Amino acid sequence: MVVLLHASSATQIPSLAPPRGIWRAWMDRAAEASAAERQHQALWLPVAMGAGILFYFSLRSEPDARLIWLAPALVITALLVARRWAFCGWLCALVAAGSFGFAITLWHAQRAPPPISPPPRALVIQGIVQNVQALPQGLRVTLGQAQFGPEAPKLERSLRIRLRNDDPARPAPGDLLSVRALIRAPAAPAYPGAWDFQRAAFFSGQGGVGFAIGSAEVTPGAGEAPPFAGLRTELEARVMAALPGSAGAISAALLTGSQSAITTADLNAMRDSGLAHLLSVSGLHIAIVMSVSFWVTRLLAALYRPLALRVPGKLLAGCGALLAGGFYMLLTGAQVPMQRSFAMACLVTLAILAGRKAISLRGLAWAAAAVMIFDPASLLGPSFQMSFAAVLALIAGWEALQPHLAGLRGQKGWAWRLGFGVVGLMMTSVLAGAATAPFGLAHFGRLQWYGVAANAVAVPLTSFIVMPAGMLAAVLMPLGLEAPALWVMGFGVEGILWVARLVAAWPGATESAMPIPGWGLAVFAFGLCWLCLWRRWWRALGVLPMMLGLFSAALVQPPHILISQDARLVGFFATDTLFIQRQQGASNLTRDAWLRLYGQDAAKALSAEGASPDGKLSCTADGCRFDAGASAFFVRRGNIMAQCGAVAVIISAEPIRQRCRQSILIDRFSVWRDGAHAIWLAPEGAQVMSDRAWRGDRPWAPPPPLPRAAAEPPAPIE
Repeated sequence: MVVLLHASSATQIPSLAPPRGIWRAWMDRAAEASAAERQHQALWLPVAMGAGILFYFSLRSEPDARLIWLAPALVITALLVARRWAFCGWLCALVAAGSFGFAITLWHAQRAPPPISPPPRALVIQGIVQNVQALPQGLRVTLGQAQFGPEAPKLERSLRIRLRNDDPARPAPGDLLSVRALIRAPAAPAYPGAWDFQRAAFFSGQGGVGFAIGSAEVTPGAGEAPPFAGLRTELEARVMAALPGSAGAISAALLTGSQSAITTADLNAMRDSGLAHLLSVSGLHIAIVMSVSFWVTRLLAALYRPLALRVPGKLLAGCGALLAGGFYMLLTGAQVPMQRSFAMACLVTLAILAGRKAISLRGLAWAAAAVMIFDPASLLGPSFQMSFAAVLALIAGWEALQPHLAGLRGQKGWAWRLGFGVVGLMMTSVLAGAATAPFGLAHFGRLQWYGVAANAVAVPLTSFIVMPAGMLAAVLMPLGLEAPALWVMGFGVEGILWVARLVAAWPGATESAMPIPGWGLAVFAFGLCWLCLWRRWWRALGVLPMMLGLFSAALVQPPHILISQDARLVGFFATDTLFIQRQQGASNLTRDAWLRLYGQDAAKALSAEGASPDGKLSCTADGCRFDAGASAFFVRRGNIMAQCGAVAVIISAEPIRQRCRQSILIDRFSVWRDGAHAIWLAPEGAQVMSDRAWRGDRPWAPPPPLPRAAAEPPAPIE
């Protein structure tokens, strides 16, 4: 009876399971989606590796060196897990890649020589010239095996010295140079969280920078120089001799990678017009060099009948292109964009020779991993970020649009092809510009609105006139016949400069804006990777973190007050305006960094009397009071203790010799010990952050200074 009732009820209640055909279709689609995405899961390994590198740099203390050995164990675990469970194996691989990035960065930090402490006074410095850079006025040399005096030990780090403008010496790489100079350690961050020059110098092997106060003495050929350094210097000198002025400086930059000879006005014009990427030798330049070398080599091989019959022309041309690209990379100093570009170019060339897909995200992933392994600190710089972001967007955009463009390939008319090429060039500029704009905003605090129009003219000039003529000039230079080719190259560069100056002068060509904070840039980068690396519909979810990253600056309150590391600059941000109290000898670089932080084009001098429009900042002859919930007082003169307890923070550019327990004191000795300070004011109180507290105890951050007996801060009195 029970069985009959159960059977009858089963026939009356409709089944909740989908029909067998629909279920099988769902399963087939899920399997297809899983198979399609599984091919792109490996592309996330360099992303995880970069996350491990960022985690290392975010720490406030140096981790134990024994953590390096954790990475091999995690890699082995991921390999074992992946054999049985694919998805779990991928997750373990991500963790292993992150630990590998962390470990490789820690390894680089452990093997780097410790920072040096330059002497406080000028003295005679000698060393072997490693590199010579032409400046708009004078020369700048990099010394290796440098000594602070003839009897001093040789330094493990290099020194960079600017020679006097009227110095007749013309050193070359490999010469012994001796000069009386004043050396300083790399500059500390302009404010807590700003770009860390000391960290960059630590990983690049630089020990200090300075300027000569006497004439240099040169002993030719006394040591060894890096490969291609002498050739780079000679090439730069000959190009600038044949093309004086701006055209020569930019032509030399395109051939040697050194931008030091370009004037500030030309750099600003190229930056404001969106053409600054043409000065940084990267993918565009090496693509031109290798493609021209490929076709020229193939043509020459075809013209020589015995060789054409015995050796495949494509193979010979590919080898010639690789040799030309490698030579160009070494000649320009193997900078980060060139490393990425050459690594990808090698994969593209090998793919063409093997008949495989030439441009792919997998090649970009290999290039990113290689650059991070050899130079993990480059991940923090704008060069790495903008270069890889642009190529990632271009490859992903091409793969997404390729099915839609396949039907247009049958068009044969020359007018159609010309228009299609122009539209493609504009779309390339739009894609690359959209991908790199947030990174440029984060590092430089500026937006260029007419970059597409400028690139539509400047990029063809570079591709078809400037770089081919420069390559021809480099080939003819040993014969002394480079003058006509350099004239053509200079003509093209003048055209690029004309476009840059014209576009930069347009109304609203560039605009200063509040930069994206570091965490916002990381969120945007993750969203960009999510959008470009996946292939199914859920890739569109990457737009959400991208939008969050773009608007992250609105979620961050910039400091109300900034004090420089020498207390010669004190800034107050009120009514969307930066007011600065400046003393003689203050750093212009620090001031410019502050302007970028607040998205300002210029600052106003702190007046002796008056108040800001919103009333938060008011000044008198004795000092300035800033009210934003809590209050801060900047003392100019008078009794400091009169403000004790009346305000949350007391600021003074001179040493404060009294003690106040009711207020936070920041004086000349505070910034001398702990670097630049930032202050946030709120109704619940004041928050003070020093550069030392922000960076923590890291190898590149100098320890707290030990005061000399004469400069020791006086004991506070009650």
